[in-house]
Amino acid sequence: MIPFSVVVLLLCATPPPTPSVALPFKQKGFLDFGKSIDVEGLMMMMNDEEEGSAVEEYYKPEYYKPEQPTCPFGCQCNQKVVQCSDLGLHYVPYDVPPETRLLDLQSNQITEIREDDFKGLRNLYMSTNSHNTNGGREVHLRAFMPLRRMQKLYFSHNQLTAVPKNLPSSLVELCIHDNHIKKVAAGDVSGLGSMKCIDGRNPIQNSGLEPGAFDGLKLTFLRISEAKLTGIPKDLPEGLHELHLDQNQIQAIELEDLRQYEGLHRLGLGYNHIHHIEELHLENNRIPNVHGGLAGMKYLQVVYLHSNNISQVDMNDFCPEGFGVKKTYYNGISLFDNPINYWEVEPATFCCVSNRMAV
Repeated sequence: MIPFSVVVLLLCATPPPTPSVALPFKQKGFLDFGKSIDVEGLMMMMNDEEEGSAVEEYYKPEYYKPEQPTCPFGCQCNQKVVQCSDLGLHYVPYDVPPETRLLDLQSNQITEIREDDFKGLRNLYMSTNSHNTNGGREVHLRAFMPLRRMQKLYFSHNQLTAVPKNLPSSLVELCIHDNHIKKVAAGDVSGLGSMKCIDGRNPIQNSGLEPGAFDGLKLTFLRISEAKLTGIPKDLPEGLHELHLDQNQIQAIELEDLRQYEGLHRLGLGYNHIHHIEELHLENNRIPNVHGGLAGMKYLQVVYLHSNNISQVDMNDFCPEGFGVKKTYYNGISLFDNPINYWEVEPATFCCVSNRMAV
């Protein structure tokens, strides 16, 4: 029999069992087990585990402290994109990860944008707040102040009655059509020196565009369609490349209306009430062909197309097919200094010109 003192010595000399040194569970990326996990994110998690990260067999929530921000409840988060559309939200989620670059909030019931809704989202590049048709009427004056890097803001199909104040100075593209905006006052978009594109369809009248409304902007694209304009607005940015005024109530166009826009490449005037355009000056550009829409301008009398790159003139470029369509004969068509082989032009091409000396 072993003496008691020897047993005590043996117990003291025997080391206790080694405890588990496994690391706590850590969620990767923005994946959330409460929602469907995308394949790419799942593969990343599996690869990380296979590379030697120790994971406890039994995960204990009380010891879990995530290092990555969680995804707002119901939303889908992946690769710095947070999609929260069609969730019936009444407010912007408070726990959007700070590194988010694109925030999708469309098709909800957000009634207002509060002061701190975008707090901490300094890296946000694009936000879509469209189709909040049950609200979206109120935007706090300081709501966009934290967004120093935002370049695209989509605020269409809401119930806005005015352009939101204090938009980010970094903004390049603003889509704000299908709201209830009737006025763009001087200062509404001031300070937006980076702005290139404004796309809007709102019930704006001529008097709704105050003088100086676009001062300081270097826009290249502007759309004011489905409004109530009766003429081309004055004092638009001179650097415009595209101007779309479709579906208004414009009745006539004067040469002075467009003279200042020397860089204009595309002018949209479809679905208006235009019945009077006497002269069209497109000389000294780089136009490669005659635009097919000229034949449909019933009252156009003078067209300047000289010094371009037009190499071919088709039979229906100037005169419409059939009879009784063009109301006024051309008094002048200028095509000199273009690479046109005159012997290839059909005589019937100028059948709606007053006389042959007019070409």
